[in-house]
Amino acid sequence: MGGKLPLVGIDLAGKPERPSGWALLRGRTVTVKELYADDEILFETLGAKPSLIAIDAPLTLPERGALRQADREMQRRGYPVLPPLFPAMRELTLRAISLTEALRREQVRVIEVHPASGRKALQMPPKDWRRIQEIFVEMGLGGDWEKRPLSPHESDAIIAVITVHLHVRGKTEDFGEQKEGFIIVPLPMHWSKSVATFACNNRLRSFPSKIISTVKGFFFL
Repeated sequence: MGGKLPLVGIDLAGKPERPSGWALLRGRTVTVKELYADDEILFETLGAKPSLIAIDAPLTLPERGALRQADREMQRRGYPVLPPLFPAMRELTLRAISLTEALRREQVRVIEVHPASGRKALQMPPKDWRRIQEIFVEMGLGGDWEKRPLSPHESDAIIAVITVHLHVRGKTEDFGEQKEGFIIVPLPMHWSKSVATFACNNRLRSFPSKIISTVKGFFFL
């Protein structure tokens, strides 16, 4: 079994009235649920004492125009991101920025991820949720969710936490730049190639020269 340092993935909804997926990874055990209000998300997340959090939402705004450099780079690679200021995305972006600020005040580290792109990078089906859940089990992940169908929000939260798990092991690529922030995506590989990583300790790798953007500045991983 893998190490026990906790990692959290959040598939954030644009409004607190809609469900956000939340997943906690400890070793190979995933706890997953749907949460709503920001206070509820913060309570569960901070209570888990995660070493790193991945949020599926833009965590920064573009310096100018509608797109950040990360968004442009992702689109050039064929990853389906939407502009942070797109009408359907603006409320989500502002909520994600506020949530990130609250987490950062608690000295919690956060990265931006994009589960739809994560599925594409890992050669998973785009939206065959039943098959995606089967893949999670085939990857060696487990939890009470094995006894019930996962919601799409819960599945995306698990993809988010898989992404941060791979990030810890240096098996992701960063799109963007320091000023506007990065989007983290798994390196292109078949999902089966990542199975062995869950047998390793969840030990944070060192980033001597990598700086991850936050809402009000930068921090070193």
